[in-house]
Order: sequence, then C-alpha cells, then structure tokens
Amino acid sequence: MNYQLFIDDSASLIEFTRIYLAIFYTFVAAFYTYRIIYKNRTTPSGVIFPGKQFCSSWWNHMAFKFFRAAIWFVCVVRVFIPELDDYLLLFTPLNGWPGVMFGNVLLSAGFALSMFVHFDMASLWRSGVDPNGPKKLKTTGLYEYSRNPMYLGVAVAQIGFFLALPCLFSLLCLLIGLTALYRQIMVEEAHLEKSFTESYQKYKQLVPRWL
Repeated sequence: MNYQLFIDDSASLIEFTRIYLAIFYTFVAAFYTYRIIYKNRTTPSGVIFPGKQFCSSWWNHMAFKFFRAAIWFVCVVRVFIPELDDYLLLFTPLNGWPGVMFGNVLLSAGFALSMFVHFDMASLWRSGVDPNGPKKLKTTGLYEYSRNPMYLGVAVAQIGFFLALPCLFSLLCLLIGLTALYRQIMVEEAHLEKSFTESYQKYKQLVPRWL
C-alpha cells in the first residue's frame, strides 16, 4: 500500500473530519449535559454559577453557550448539507493535509485534558464562581504546572477546531472563545485571591497562569 498517497489525500481527510466533528461535538454536548444533571443532583447548591445578569462572568457564560450550540449545529448540518461550506468562507490554503489532521489531534487532546481535570477536581468542580466556595485551594496534580489546566485544554481544543475547519466562522469562534476564557480567568482569579489571600499569592508566584 502506498501510505504517502493515503496521507496526501486531503479530500478523504476533509470528509472524515466532516463526520468526526459532528460526532465529536454531539458527544461533548451529551457528556456535559449528563454531567451537569448528575452533579446538580448530588450537589445541593448546584454547580453552575454564571453570576448576576449582565456581569462579566454572565457574559462569558452566554458567549460559551451560544458558540457551543452554534458549533454543534454547524458541524451536524455540514454532514447532511455539504454545500453549507460555501457560506462558512473556508480558508482554502489551510483546508488540507497536514493542518486539518493536526487540528483533529489538538481538538481531541484539548478535550481529553479538560476531561482529565474535570474528573480530577471531583466535588470541587464548578462552572463559574461559587459565592460560597471553594473551601479548598486546588494546587495538586496538573495544578502544580498550570493555574488553569482545564481552560488550557479548552483553548487547545478551540485552536484545534479552527485548524480542523479553517474558515471565518471557526476563526470568529476562536477569537471570541479565547477572549471569554481570559475574561473568565480574571474573574475567577480575583475571587480566589479574595478567598485565599496569602496562599493564592504564593501559588501565583510559583505556578504560571497557562504553562
């Protein structure tokens, strides 16, 4: 078998990625829906804290909710209506080997990292800022190397999505997503600094925000 011809077959890779993205984001949506329902049942105070309406954290949550839904919708519709690509304004020079394959790898790796952190945090995990928590500052595991390993995984996945589907739509998702991530980190760091003043200051000096 000529493996070089297989690797260089960008058309097959693009069609594989079309299906992969639809399955991937459907799985992500189902996973988060199940986990949030499960955790809300086992956590009396709940685990979702977007903050007061129109505050910075609230806008960040709204941006993520909107673009997660939009990404899932676009990826699923593309499977059944390939002509949708004509309206996404594809960046043709990037839409092929090796960029698309690298995007698939980054997307999968970023999600895997986020899930690892999610399960590692266990009962400490919250979406947003819990006004009554956290009771403990997490500094072990991957938090020894990054203050925001879960957000790092999300950022890597967002970059991967742009490379897997290089177009104006995914670029817009990437730029707004990274901005929302940074803004949310600022909100959460301010809350942690208030809750764990001395210990968080020492932690910040030892561990970088990203890597």
